[in-house]
Amino acid sequence: MHHNLFKIIFKIIAIAAVVFLSSCSMFEPSGDGKEYRYRETPYPRHSVEPQSVREPVQSGTIAWAVQKVSPSVVGISTTHVRKGSYEFGTESLVEGIGSGFIVSSEGYVLTNDHVAVSTEAEIVVILHNGDEVKGRVLWTDPTLDLAMIKIKAADLPAAELGDSSQLIVGDPVIAIGTPLGLQFQHTTTAGIISALDRTVEVGTERGLNFMEDLIQTDASINPGNSGGPLVNLAGQIIGINTVKVVSAEGIGFAIPINAAKPIIQHFLEDGGFETPYIGIVGYDKSIAHYYKQTDGLIDGVYVVNMDPRGPAYQSGIRVDDIVIRVAGRPVTKMLELRTAVYSHHVGDTVPVVVIRDGEEMEFSVKLERSPVPLAD
Repeated sequence: MHHNLFKIIFKIIAIAAVVFLSSCSMFEPSGDGKEYRYRETPYPRHSVEPQSVREPVQSGTIAWAVQKVSPSVVGISTTHVRKGSYEFGTESLVEGIGSGFIVSSEGYVLTNDHVAVSTEAEIVVILHNGDEVKGRVLWTDPTLDLAMIKIKAADLPAAELGDSSQLIVGDPVIAIGTPLGLQFQHTTTAGIISALDRTVEVGTERGLNFMEDLIQTDASINPGNSGGPLVNLAGQIIGINTVKVVSAEGIGFAIPINAAKPIIQHFLEDGGFETPYIGIVGYDKSIAHYYKQTDGLIDGVYVVNMDPRGPAYQSGIRVDDIVIRVAGRPVTKMLELRTAVYSHHVGDTVPVVVIRDGEEMEFSVKLERSPVPLAD
């Protein structure tokens, strides 16, 4: 009798395991080059089937925006080896959960650098329909806290990108992500833009990093939301959630989507991106005012530090110069300077116009490969 009971229990466990595995299937590209093709399910695994059919939601509402953008939002599970003490040669396996969103139907996924961790990390992307697809990190930039992941897939629901330069304080926004683990995938919170052009000091495994020109919002952003989208009521992504002030409630930050647009464009057009480097650290007029202790400052990027081996210094640009144009584009802050630089390629020579002692001067700067390591 005990033997029969054991057989029955074993069968139940086996059936349950088959059901579980089928609902959590992992796609791995086959040797013949086949790629995953996305198919939306009527009720994704993280959703609850409604008991009754209701009227379609009205455009311009939070619910409408969430429905529009949600298929492009993904969970990201990472595993990487963290190197410990050099003296003892210790290593540890670290797992993490974050968020991201699809920027191309061909499988490009944008997220944070601190979510992707490194180009050596093992990546699993969890799609809106519950399918899990292996990915790989193509590019990371710790200074921007951005990374690009690629999955071998087709027909993916790509997000629509907005224009973060048009934002004003008080605009309603929505954050979507995976705040506390995969069981809370596609958690949605709403709030407003609390402030713009914020600078935040962030501690990372690579050291301190000053993140500039951030969007501040009171929409709840928790650690697993990192890399997920900040969305406007038109269902357009206007920011990438990046960090929360842990000592306060209702203070979170997002990277403006315009900072990522040149990078996305390079991947879509060239299939890759090598970070160009100019070697300037600068402040905009409002921050420079605190250092200069004077009024009447002009618009531009005030150079406060330089890499003496970098291309800007080698071209003749110096500390205290005010950068006003890069490749013909007016620049008033570091975000605009970076965007102008990232629109070009390593090896390109770009004209940079500065103000020095009240006079305009133009320098030709040959962009170099970024010296920032892309992996741990």
